[in-house]
Amino acid sequence: MNAVSEYRCGLVAIVGRPNVGKSTLLNRLVGQKVSITSRKAQTTRHRVMGIHTTDSAQFVFVDTPGFQTRHTSTMNRAMNKRVRETLSDTDVVMMLVEAGRLTREDRQVMELLPKDRPLVLVVNKIDQAKDRAALMAYLQQVAAAHAFTEIVPVSAKQGSNLDELLKTLEKQLPENPPLFGEDDVTDQTERQLAAELIREKVFRLCGEEIPYAVAVVIDKFEEEGSLRRIFATILVDRDSHKAIVIGKGGEKLKTISTQARLDMERAFEGKVYLEVWVKVKGGWADDLRMLKSLGLD
Repeated sequence: MNAVSEYRCGLVAIVGRPNVGKSTLLNRLVGQKVSITSRKAQTTRHRVMGIHTTDSAQFVFVDTPGFQTRHTSTMNRAMNKRVRETLSDTDVVMMLVEAGRLTREDRQVMELLPKDRPLVLVVNKIDQAKDRAALMAYLQQVAAAHAFTEIVPVSAKQGSNLDELLKTLEKQLPENPPLFGEDDVTDQTERQLAAELIREKVFRLCGEEIPYAVAVVIDKFEEEGSLRRIFATILVDRDSHKAIVIGKGGEKLKTISTQARLDMERAFEGKVYLEVWVKVKGGWADDLRMLKSLGLD
């Protein structure tokens, strides 16, 4: 690495309304899955760090929940608070919007952006913008909406223009030595990642049938050499939701468990034995004690 005086390192917050591709972009920048993704809004609940290290800089990306303006459960208020705290703690703020769309929710997020640090606007999903003239007009529109330091169009899904994004961000990072080892990619523990991977599969496989109020608790996490034995419980709000997650003859739960296990084996680079149960716990998203135990307070 370069001399410490020339090296750049800092925290980069990733913010935006739900479903603009924040977690997909983070996983692309890091090079592997560290934050779960699905089409369901508010998939990310925790502050997740993803680390990308080069010879000249270390980027510590902080993925945040999509700022929620429509629903006001105790859990959503807690996540919005976490977004605000993240904005005040980071060196650079990277806001995502969707190419061709500038919604009321986008503008509400812009109102939260700090005025005392670099603000990089990332226009995502440019692969879906077929009309170049319309895209240029849109870029002019978002440039006028807020005083951004830089605007960079990308496609997180296809990995387009991410090198240019990293160059832009590196110029804004402060001169600091690296905070993490060069092989580190996240601050999440394996236990936390296991819970998130199971929750991702619930959202992806149950679709709109299952509401947002789903949580996963890791009851036991044991390591025996390269083998991990993981026992987990999926918490749902109602008996009808439990039936959806389990599926006919238990097939849906079996698929959820299998896909989550395969992702864990790739992430942990070893065999995983996984057992998953489903439990009804009504009103957990408004239970402060429950939210605290899940790290969502």
